[in-house]
Amino acid sequence: MSDFSGMEELLQDFLVEATDLLSEVDNKLVELEKSPQDRALLNDIFRGFHTIKGGAGFLNATELVTLCHLTENLFDRLRNGELSISAERMDVIMAATAAVRVMFQALEQGVQPEPAEPSLIDGLKQAIAGEDAAAAAPAEAPAKRIADGEVLDWNAYYEAITGRAPEVPDEAGKGIALPPRPSEEIIQAAIGRRASDKPGYNGPIGRREGEKARDSSIRVDTARLDQVLNLSGEIGLAKNRLNSLRSDILAGNSGAETLQALDEAVGQLDLLVSDLQNAVMKTRMQPIGRLFQKYPRIARDLARNLGKHVELLLAGEETEIDKTMIEDLSDPIIHLVRNAVDHGIESSLERRAAGKPEKSEVRLEARQEGDHIVIEISDDGRGMNAEKLRAKALEKGLISNEEANTMDERQSFNLVFLPGFSTAAKVSDVSGRGVGLDVVRTNILKLNGSIEIRSGLGKGTTFIIALPLTLAILPVLIVNLGKQPFAVPLTLVREILPIVPGELQEVGGNATMVVRGEVLPVYPLSHLIGWQQEGMPAYGVLMQTAETSFILAIDSFRGRDDAVIKSIEGFRPKGVAGVTTLANGQIVLILDVKELLGALRGNCGVARSALLSDKLLAA
Repeated sequence: MSDFSGMEELLQDFLVEATDLLSEVDNKLVELEKSPQDRALLNDIFRGFHTIKGGAGFLNATELVTLCHLTENLFDRLRNGELSISAERMDVIMAATAAVRVMFQALEQGVQPEPAEPSLIDGLKQAIAGEDAAAAAPAEAPAKRIADGEVLDWNAYYEAITGRAPEVPDEAGKGIALPPRPSEEIIQAAIGRRASDKPGYNGPIGRREGEKARDSSIRVDTARLDQVLNLSGEIGLAKNRLNSLRSDILAGNSGAETLQALDEAVGQLDLLVSDLQNAVMKTRMQPIGRLFQKYPRIARDLARNLGKHVELLLAGEETEIDKTMIEDLSDPIIHLVRNAVDHGIESSLERRAAGKPEKSEVRLEARQEGDHIVIEISDDGRGMNAEKLRAKALEKGLISNEEANTMDERQSFNLVFLPGFSTAAKVSDVSGRGVGLDVVRTNILKLNGSIEIRSGLGKGTTFIIALPLTLAILPVLIVNLGKQPFAVPLTLVREILPIVPGELQEVGGNATMVVRGEVLPVYPLSHLIGWQQEGMPAYGVLMQTAETSFILAIDSFRGRDDAVIKSIEGFRPKGVAGVTTLANGQIVLILDVKELLGALRGNCGVARSALLSDKLLAA
């Protein structure tokens, strides 16, 4: 039975507020390291722990109260000038926030948290007393600690900082050096041992023992709800007006004045429904800053453990994104931030030798461009070497010699997304960037997004993620095969071209067209979906995915539409992402172009049979 019977609503409210507050505290701790004399920061952090302690007291979470009280006492002495910020004290404070998150996990499962580890409590008491917790054991170089096998479990560390386990275990999570002793013991105490390992524990904690249900709640500004309510009222009035006009028409009053009034009422209803749809979509939008706030702490700890001086800069935190995307973006961005700090940024020695400042920057930025959200993760590190990436892919058998010789720089960078691609070496121009990046791309594609890499040797690397504003509505291009419409995602469409038979050429047994000097394969939509082609396709849709560009041959097109996606329950035909309905009520299949292309590669002769006939190649 839950330890919080009758207090479930209070508990959930506390967890939502306290989790956000603790994330703010983490970010302010990172800022405090840069400005240790900032009294405003010290006061804010003190108040954060005090607020969490007060809420925990209402829930009778004694052990959480004890931990927060000790940390609060430490900050009371810091803000009064009785103590100063040191690296060792900061390690103890960071370990305390990690332990608080572990206690939050216990509360989420409806059980009282276990006591914090004695070593952590002792470390806090020593820090309050002004003792140097790390004096007993001098710090060792990070490289030596790695060599000696003293490493940190990345997955446990990630869970301690973010409050949840990574969705995909990180295969490279065993290579982060620990801080100097005894901070190492304190951090291990905060994240290494779980409540489930202790005698007398009766409930699950965290996602590894009892998987936590996905959070389906959302915070909505009351102003947005007021707008939805007002629009609903106006739609009700428009409905009443239409009912009145319907009665008039049924009664035989169908003159020009009545028809004009009907037309005006329908037009007004159309505008109101469109406004209501936009207003409802806005209730799903949340500031992306809520996602970004956990990363400064993770970047700080990782950089410190690697002996690097890295600053994570955030921009565009007010940019809003569909709430359903926020959780799915967490792990991909974690991979990219970690890659930037761990692999993209050079060591201090390398940066000095290259004439760079020892302090490096990683920038995480979000912005809205049209109907897309763009997220950029960039570093000023060593950059990526396209030639070495191709050589490593060849060595692993991921590409052929012919493919390697025809790859441009963009295609070479995309090799890091291939499953199994890894450069292995800890320090090289390629920098091991393949680790985990196949997971990143897979998760981004699931969100109907795309990811692009830009890099320059010695200048750094930028990963650019483009996502739709919402997953509920997908901009599509409606194309036709004969009279049958199909929808393809507009994010993949670059332009529409006429297909001129004389311009088709045969290259390697496949039909191709030359567009601005680039030779592109031409794939008939009819053959991608297994239909018989009747006549010659009149148009080609130039489409671009992360891996390739090609021309989709179609009969005609209807134009752009915003598709409200409906999943197909029970079964999903291959190559179909979902369905939508046109204004006339016609059901249209939304095609999964990437899946159709994957099937095409298994049938190499398809394109030739479709387009390379004497008729189509005739001038």
